[in-house]
Amino acid sequence: MPTTSDFERMLRGAALRVTRPRMAVLSAVHDHPHADTASLIGAVRADLGEVSHQAVYDVLGALTSAGLVRRIEPEGSVARYEARVGDNHHHVVCRSCGAIADVDCAVGAAPCLTASDDHGFVIDEAEVVYWGLCPDCNTVTHTDSRKDSRV
Repeated sequence: MPTTSDFERMLRGAALRVTRPRMAVLSAVHDHPHADTASLIGAVRADLGEVSHQAVYDVLGALTSAGLVRRIEPEGSVARYEARVGDNHHHVVCRSCGAIADVDCAVGAAPCLTASDDHGFVIDEAEVVYWGLCPDCNTVTHTDSRKDSRV
């Protein structure tokens, strides 16, 4: 887990001023991977006290533009943020509860960046989303279906 001085270095390295809201949001994103904005606002307020929604949105925008956080938005989900940047990882999303986990590329460093036809684009990122049921929801689904089959 990065320290306060690590966060300060990250911000300065991205040519961003070090401010309490930026530090708090960056820390919250590191502490709560794949969190939505409302959750991050709650975490920042627990750290700083009162802070406006707009301030958190503005900081998230600045951190995303600077490449310090990554914004993901799986289909049917609100925007979520993560601190894992600079690699070509993917995500698995639970269809039932919306839980999200990181998934590394299956083969090689970044095999998904070689498209079968790039149509002249210079590709620098690929986004793959796997969908299914997380272990908790899968257990509930199997338990519910066994109950239904006995009726």
